[in-house]
Amino acid sequence: MRKNFTLITILISLSLIGTILIQYSWLKNVLTIKNEQIRDKVNMAEYEVVESLVEASQMSIPALPLDVLPKDPSEEILKMLGTKSIAERFSVEEINKKINLAFETNGLKHPNFQFAIVPTANISGPELASPGFESKYSLGLKDTSNHWIDVWPLVSLTDADAANLLPNEKLIIVISDMQTFVLRSVGWMILAAIFFSLVIITAFYLTIRTILIQKKLSEMKTDFINNMTHELRTPLATISIAVDTLKNEKVIGDKDKLESIRGIIKAENSRMNAQVEQILQAAQLDVSQVLKDKVTLHVHEVLQKISDNFSLQLLERNAQIQFKFNATNDAVAGHPIHFVNMLSNLVDNALKYSKEDIDPLIVLTTSNYRNTILITVEDNGIGMNKETASKVFDKFYRAHTGNIHNVKGFGLGLNYTRKMVDAHKGKIQVDSVLGKGTIFTISLPLE
Repeated sequence: MRKNFTLITILISLSLIGTILIQYSWLKNVLTIKNEQIRDKVNMAEYEVVESLVEASQMSIPALPLDVLPKDPSEEILKMLGTKSIAERFSVEEINKKINLAFETNGLKHPNFQFAIVPTANISGPELASPGFESKYSLGLKDTSNHWIDVWPLVSLTDADAANLLPNEKLIIVISDMQTFVLRSVGWMILAAIFFSLVIITAFYLTIRTILIQKKLSEMKTDFINNMTHELRTPLATISIAVDTLKNEKVIGDKDKLESIRGIIKAENSRMNAQVEQILQAAQLDVSQVLKDKVTLHVHEVLQKISDNFSLQLLERNAQIQFKFNATNDAVAGHPIHFVNMLSNLVDNALKYSKEDIDPLIVLTTSNYRNTILITVEDNGIGMNKETASKVFDKFYRAHTGNIHNVKGFGLGLNYTRKMVDAHKGKIQVDSVLGKGTIFTISLPLE
């Protein structure tokens, strides 16, 4: 079983790791392809902008009759009639509008860009530039993966003759936050991959957790069955020996011995019935019935009654119970039987797990906190480590003390106590130090 579980865990883990690595590789390829696609769209949009600007700049000026022109035209007039540069023909807003339109036409919505028109012989800086161009251009020189810088000569790219000419101007476009732009375009794929990976991991975790819980439960049930078999076998063996003794003629004629044997048989029979009753009670526990049959109970009276019920065990173990009733209000709504059993289990545990070389001391304390009463059962017994303390309320769990049968019980008492505390709308916690003792604290609402 253990080997199969380990093999299954390894195989599922390898499959899970492989699936995540394949998804990562697939997403990486998708990002690369998407990056290339966006690069192509950006190039196409910028190409269209360049063609539009160059076409507008090459529009011919209407011819004027010679007799209209002055005989010796001044330099200003010739300049006015000459071809204007793109930086002179267009404003920042117009070029910005052209670039935005080209990007939207090619499926690129709301890119973050800056631009400038720079003379080919760039000496004094750009002729025309958007407000944030300088800062974005400086960042683009340092971070080329997140800031794309494209430089386009402002000549017709479709006219072979014009393409061979040295352009007077060039267009520089800086597109920022391109990594974010690319990730946003495939965001749904990334989120879907992460979501389904988390689903697979969660399913794997729940599967392993369920297997471990079932394995643990199986071990506890086996422990319970072994312990129950031992506990029931002891009184049965005693009764069997007592019955065989009755066949002895010497015993038959001795009334005192007959009475003694009868007492032994009755005691062992009562003990066996009590054990069977405890098991049946745990199996048939109906919490809803506990809620229906509540009555007003006084905690101090209940604790005093429990002390009286344990008088013989206390005398036998030379144990002592101390009371510290600090609560001024001890009235609670509780079931007349289950409430008593709930607290009796804690006192019984304190006696069971006491030290052999020290007289047991059990301290029962009450106090009020807001609208609750706190009941603590403290002992000077063997205590528990943190792992045991975290499991003592589990069904069938028993704290091992070297020999599984050296302390009588089935691992049902504290589980029953926790269920009863919950049924009474209270809380229970345990604090213990191995070798020093244990403190159980119950918090219950006042009536």
